[in-house]
Amino acid sequence: MLISLTVGKVDAGVAVLLTEDNRLIEFPSILLPPNISSGSIVDITVARNQAKEAASQKAFTSLQNEIYTTFGQQSPSPPILRCRNATQTSVVLEWDPIQLATAEMRSLSLFRNGSKAGGIPRPTETLATKISGLAVDTEYTFHLVLRTSAGTYSSEKLTIKTHKMTDLSGITVTPGVLPAPLRDSLQSAVDRIGAKFVDTVRLDTTHFVCTEGRGQAWERAVETNIPVVRPEWVEGCEREGRIVGVRGYYLNADPRLRQVGQGVGLQRQDSQPSSPQVNQRPSSQASTSQRALPLHVQQGSRQDLASPPMPPTAQTHNGTQSPSVANEDGTDDTDTPPALPVKDHPSTVHLPEPKTATDEPKMRREDRDQATNMTQSTGSISSDEGHQGVATPKTMASKEEDGERTPGGAGSFTEVSL
Repeated sequence: MLISLTVGKVDAGVAVLLTEDNRLIEFPSILLPPNISSGSIVDITVARNQAKEAASQKAFTSLQNEIYTTFGQQSPSPPILRCRNATQTSVVLEWDPIQLATAEMRSLSLFRNGSKAGGIPRPTETLATKISGLAVDTEYTFHLVLRTSAGTYSSEKLTIKTHKMTDLSGITVTPGVLPAPLRDSLQSAVDRIGAKFVDTVRLDTTHFVCTEGRGQAWERAVETNIPVVRPEWVEGCEREGRIVGVRGYYLNADPRLRQVGQGVGLQRQDSQPSSPQVNQRPSSQASTSQRALPLHVQQGSRQDLASPPMPPTAQTHNGTQSPSVANEDGTDDTDTPPALPVKDHPSTVHLPEPKTATDEPKMRREDRDQATNMTQSTGSISSDEGHQGVATPKTMASKEEDGERTPGGAGSFTEVSL
């Protein structure tokens, strides 16, 4: 197709061309023949290049197919979360390697009960994590959230319940330096309680058992804060039927700190059993009772336990014994009253009923009257030391009829004399 155009104006980069019907067309001046100026007429031929168009279309289609094959057929996969091990206070989670396809990693986060628990460091390399500080016998829900350049992907929610104190299946024991017989017995004990026995220190290892603190496995256990205990700890768990504390089973721990028995605290082997309190109560009561009594009563109670009371007697000037008689000034020759026998209990003292001020002189006058009657009936007492006063049968009979008794609760004067 041939078109004739008139050059209207030529600038450095653009030329203005006029059609026959006076239409303006801006045309690149670089495509015009040289030495063109205003008023020049140029012929322009326009044709479609079919071959070039087909080649271009083929190249474009190939590029689209390559992009689709590389980036359109595969996409990142959601993480697959699993539980490797669970104990009373911790959970070990693991997942498959992250499939990103052609996308770029942004982040990988762990959520617990709907809240973000933290980010996973080096998500393309890390395939497991351990969560500690959980409550005993409690359910928790975990899931992973993967963020990539191709979008966000979440794993399925995983519900895990921590173990009870009596559930020992979550214990994972790694042995250290142990004698061969002790290692075999340890493995048997681990099998009996339902725990796991692994040869290497892993993320799910809960206890490292050995008798000597040395070796690469021991160093790794110390670096990862795994409790290092003696084989007796496994025996303690088997004996108690529950997981026991490790404080008393460390390599350098005092054996007296080990728990023995259900609900028993720290064991103290050097303590001596105290005597029952009930055995000490009578003596304390006795001492309290005696402190409340006068001194002469306390002394009398001790003597009465050994021998029965004797009637108080006084010796006359001629060597004969006579009953205790009150003096004229109202005082008695006997210094202390006779003690009463204790029958019920060593700490119990039965005191005589107190006498009133009017009854005491009356009793003393009766005693003087009895002494006077005895003197008159038996005659005067000779001044000679060889003679002694003797009571007559008449006096004895009269005293028995009257029923009078000497002070102190003893028998009559005649009975004592005979």
